[in-house]
Amino acid sequence: MSTSVQASTTDSPAVPERELFATMALIRAFETRVAELYRDGEIPGFVHTSLGQEAVAAGVGEALADDDYVATTHRGHGHCLARGMDVDAMMAELFARGAGICHGKGGSMHVADPSHGVLGANAIVGASLPLAVGAGLSSKHLSQGRVAVAFFGEGAVNQGAFHEAVNLAAIWSLPVLLVCENNIYAEFSDSRTLTRVPSVVERCAAYGVDATAVDGNDVAAVYELASAAAARCRAGEGPFLIEAATYRWHGHYEGDPQPYKPDGEEASWRERDPLEVSGKRLAAVGEASAAEQATLREEAGARVEAAIERARSLPAPDLEEAYADVFGD
Repeated sequence: MSTSVQASTTDSPAVPERELFATMALIRAFETRVAELYRDGEIPGFVHTSLGQEAVAAGVGEALADDDYVATTHRGHGHCLARGMDVDAMMAELFARGAGICHGKGGSMHVADPSHGVLGANAIVGASLPLAVGAGLSSKHLSQGRVAVAFFGEGAVNQGAFHEAVNLAAIWSLPVLLVCENNIYAEFSDSRTLTRVPSVVERCAAYGVDATAVDGNDVAAVYELASAAAARCRAGEGPFLIEAATYRWHGHYEGDPQPYKPDGEEASWRERDPLEVSGKRLAAVGEASAAEQATLREEAGARVEAAIERARSLPAPDLEEAYADVFGD
């Protein structure tokens, strides 16, 4: 069922758009350089960027409390940065350095940081959903008041894990915020051709879960909806789903030639660059001129460059670390 969720005018927080812009600038700078470093062979493993999708991560991240949970995906750098994860430690992790946030063992697709509520990224499509439902169940039973967020793509909605997790969250009325980043493509397939009901909002009706669609390239709209939805979850009203319409500029993975995308499609979405959408609004209301926005982007770039230089100088993990934190008989 499609439900319009809005905070009352007295409770609705002011949109911190300058801060949201700065967060998006950091994500853009980080992932732009990560894509280049991976191309040049400095970052091992696989890399999946969310360039073009920064507004979803920034808007939802800013709407959450410090102790809320987040379960992300293989495309999760932006979500982690929006939660405040340390840029140096994240970059070191991608470089497989011992000082990385996961001691160099997680890499791009398996980064985690419980101190910021990040339960972990993973490469299993839809796996964020049962993780968030488990965290939401824990929060409810322990009366913690913590919201658990699951980020996932629209392709994951065809996985059994989505339906099982959403159903459990609904019948147990858990404080789970489901954030679907609908970027049109499930890996290499146009997701609109994979189901007779492409709307994720409509598919939630089968489970009695309220849901709302939002322009995923408008960070202010995402923030306002996520703030209201998180407050609703925290108040005991059960799960809520946000379907954010957005677009990944790069392919499914770095190096993907993207033959499945029609000519002109990417260019039309780039005209709705989340940073440009936010920047025009900031300039119009006098919160940040074009020059001030350029400074924010330069500062983000400098911060990322400093993290890269630090990561390059760090040693690889010691061989003895290979079996540390590994549990078994």
